[in-house]
Amino acid sequence: MSLDADMTPLEAGRGFSERVMPGLETVLAKKYDDLLPGFSEWQIGTVYGGVYARDALDMKTRQLATVAGLAVMGAQTRPQLKIHVASALKIGATKREIAETILPMSLYGGFPAAINALNAAMEVFDEEET
Repeated sequence: MSLDADMTPLEAGRGFSERVMPGLETVLAKKYDDLLPGFSEWQIGTVYGGVYARDALDMKTRQLATVAGLAVMGAQTRPQLKIHVASALKIGATKREIAETILPMSLYGGFPAAINALNAAMEVFDEEET
């Protein structure tokens, strides 16, 4: 899903997010929209329509880049990392590709961050198998 001339970022974002994380907008709306009205649409339009739906990278590459970024940030991103590992699997990344994406992050975020990320990924792998 990429942003074309006839699509708004929100429309493109909805298409992208539904493909990799079905129901995300609904979950965001239920959790945050009472406190921050419009937050779910803003996130879907900005993050998924404005960034993820761009056409220069394929979906798998973008998800692996996201996994790398979250891995290097450390344990505080564990919930988001697990979501993006599951999304990467859903769109065709292998467990090995995900692990190999995390490995070099040990050079930038440190070994503890990489180990935490690998552990989070392994939890997702185990959940996917059951």
